[in-house]
Amino acid sequence: MRILKIQTLRGPNYWSIRRQKLIVMRLDLEDLAEKPTSEIPGFYKGLTEALPSLVEHFCSPGCRGGFLQRVQEGTMMGHVVEHVALELQELAGMPSGFGRTRETGAPGVYQVVFEYLDEQAGRYAARAAVRLCQSIADTGIYSSAEVEQDIQDLKELWAEAALGPSTETIVKEAELRGIPWMPLPARSMIQLGYGIYGKRAQATLTDFSSILGVELACDKEGTKTLLRSAGVPVPRGTVIYYLDELDEAIEEVGGFPIVLKPLDGNHGRGITIDINDREHAIEAYDAASAASKTRSVIVERYYTGRDHRVLVVNGKVVAVAERVPAHVVGNGKSTIAELIEETNRDPNRGEGHDNVLTKIVVDRNSMKLLEQKGHNLDTVLPPGEICYLRATANLSTGGIAIDRTDEIHPENIWIAQRVAKIIGLDIAGMDVVTSDISRPLRDTDGVIVEVNAAPGFRMHVCPSQGLPRNVAAPVLDMLFPPGTPCRVPILAVTGTNGKTTTTRLLAHIYKQTGATVGYTTTDGTYIGDYLVEKGDNTGPQSANLILQDPTVEVAVLETARGGILRSGLAFDSSDVGVVLNVSADHLGLGDINTIEQMAHVKSVVAESVMPAGYAVLNADDPLVAAMAKRVKGTVAYFSMNPDNPLLREHTGKGGLAAVYENGYLSILKGDWTLRIEQAVNVPLTLKGMAPFQIANALAACLAAYAQGVTIDCIRKALATFQASVNQTPGRMNLFNLSSFHALVDYAHNAASYEALGGFVRNWPGERIGVVGGPGDRRDEDFVALGRLAAEIFDRIVVKEDDDTRGRLRGDASRLICEGIVKAKPDCRYESILDETEAIQTALDRATNGSLVVILPESVSRAIRLIEARRPISGNGVSPAASAISGDADGLASSGIRPM
Repeated sequence: MRILKIQTLRGPNYWSIRRQKLIVMRLDLEDLAEKPTSEIPGFYKGLTEALPSLVEHFCSPGCRGGFLQRVQEGTMMGHVVEHVALELQELAGMPSGFGRTRETGAPGVYQVVFEYLDEQAGRYAARAAVRLCQSIADTGIYSSAEVEQDIQDLKELWAEAALGPSTETIVKEAELRGIPWMPLPARSMIQLGYGIYGKRAQATLTDFSSILGVELACDKEGTKTLLRSAGVPVPRGTVIYYLDELDEAIEEVGGFPIVLKPLDGNHGRGITIDINDREHAIEAYDAASAASKTRSVIVERYYTGRDHRVLVVNGKVVAVAERVPAHVVGNGKSTIAELIEETNRDPNRGEGHDNVLTKIVVDRNSMKLLEQKGHNLDTVLPPGEICYLRATANLSTGGIAIDRTDEIHPENIWIAQRVAKIIGLDIAGMDVVTSDISRPLRDTDGVIVEVNAAPGFRMHVCPSQGLPRNVAAPVLDMLFPPGTPCRVPILAVTGTNGKTTTTRLLAHIYKQTGATVGYTTTDGTYIGDYLVEKGDNTGPQSANLILQDPTVEVAVLETARGGILRSGLAFDSSDVGVVLNVSADHLGLGDINTIEQMAHVKSVVAESVMPAGYAVLNADDPLVAAMAKRVKGTVAYFSMNPDNPLLREHTGKGGLAAVYENGYLSILKGDWTLRIEQAVNVPLTLKGMAPFQIANALAACLAAYAQGVTIDCIRKALATFQASVNQTPGRMNLFNLSSFHALVDYAHNAASYEALGGFVRNWPGERIGVVGGPGDRRDEDFVALGRLAAEIFDRIVVKEDDDTRGRLRGDASRLICEGIVKAKPDCRYESILDETEAIQTALDRATNGSLVVILPESVSRAIRLIEARRPISGNGVSPAASAISGDADGLASSGIRPM
């Protein structure tokens, strides 16, 4: 078997709207293509020995062991690879149950699709599954050691990719609330929400975290000084910078016992407590100084009592936990080393911060504690005796947590909430030492030892004892108070033709509302009036740029076929999904071989509309109209035909629609009609002579109206939006070059040629076409372009793109010419492969009153070549080439009349 390609989907996609995280592997079965598993000797035995847990896979006939039954009876290897990839992830602690395997148009080549939790682990599982199945097919075995290695590798990938426990807690709560989130590319930050409503978090630091508060919390001595001045009980202490200051500091805090810790430390690093002599104080000083970036050490009075963490979020105490240092309990049989090993076997314990608990690691501090008690690692403790292995109670060093939220005294709650305000933190973790948290601190000689910015949530969410506390809920309530939005409106536009124009017009409509619009198109990514990034930006990466931007109030996203197939959508759902049309373009690419499959790709945009949103569908296109039955939101139709039966039935039931009727672009709702504007007054439609532009305008108007944009704003946008180089480059850009006209359009498939022909055929003069097409289309597509060109133009220059996309130079031109001759043997045509030369030739030979239609690969180059021929005015200034759409006299003189 040979893996041809592995793709990672991250949003609603061709395979599933709900299952958004999918691996798609294109797999060539090669010599196994004709062999079902029942014909491979020993395969069933080898597979069940390697992965006996596959018995839990149902598959058809829908019962336990169903999949293995299929293997025994005979199924294709791609199907087996799918199930093995899922099971390997399951065994590594990443349960995922969705999978699909489908044969492609290429013999023996399959699309193997399965769910993942981490994309790197998912891609590894794909390769491992192929490796396992190939080995069993070739040798009959895949050893248990190899399986264990695969599982271990997957576990490591999962651990590396996992969010920190606090971040994961916040993300899970956000997902429960339907708040979208995405990782940001710096400092392990995430963004919650979209656009202007987005909020950022880094662990438990948020947009609301004051830099002054965070800096103050990191300055432990400054924190104590401020709290002491406010009457808050804090330990007596001082800061020293040199060892020879230690004795004086000990005397200043009242003598032993003392605590030494770094001024700027965290996670318990460099802290030594309950120091009772100078020798140990010197060792503790060295440890604290080494852990401090500034070599600054705090010397404090040691207060006896239990260690508590009080968590305050948005001014309220939300959780309290008692922290117990890492320890073991004797059983009268095992050594301390054996007890530690047994404790670390708890599946809840792991490395670092990613598990509920952290494994106990014996280090210098542990050995010193044992020595103080007269123990070593070989000591056998009596039954029930507790041996502490850490002086501090941090979970990161193996401690445990006991929930005390319901026990804290009201006065202590008041103190904690007041402290958070004094320091200025939205989320604060206070370390409180007291013998009894249920009594006021003043009664127990309790103190607030530290105030922590970015406190960990692990001890509260997963305490070793007591009730788990949903501490993420108050964080989300703070970031997104009830009733406040977390998403900007998302309007996604797809279709074979017209996407860019419709996207730009829709963005222009929203600009009339005063909103800052972020939009993506085939020529670039824009925010407001400015280009952010030039390029064909119709995939999820560009959409993410818009959704992450904190200035964007509305997102209008052109959504092309390629991005949907490669990665899925960038968003989980949209407010409006527009599907303009579906025609035979890009067939044969990405294993999409039929127009029905292409319609399924485009339907992802309609199916991802949220229940409260609108799917705007073309009622004149049966493939698009059929998508309505899979839409969760409300359907709204647009049509060029007021008598369209589907449109009539829909509006008869009170549905929303847009229609071209009696020369007007109109909104229909039930039995009333709201006329927006006459097409002749809409520059985009070239005085009503470009029916496909009327359809694009209908879709844009309907989408905006469905979202509550007023008719006045829509009407104003239609009046000021032109098919010009500035607003729609490469989309029906018509130039007056005095003796003739030139038109630039990015038509590159049969449907767009036909649409363009509806305008060009009305031109009274000679019609000259400079035609071509992308090299990755099918042979029959080029022949069809040639046939259409012969029907539209009087004279044709056939050129090729600079990038032939893998096709031999001259091959595309040959096929187009073949189509021209078949359709019109006496047609005047010539082949000039170089696009620049082809354009120059057509312009040089243009006759008076003619129209030169240029369908370029490079729109900007074609426009430059045309502009170089603009007439010079009397003052020596070259005026802007006028778009005929804005020149009524020019239209009349051309002899063209609206439809």
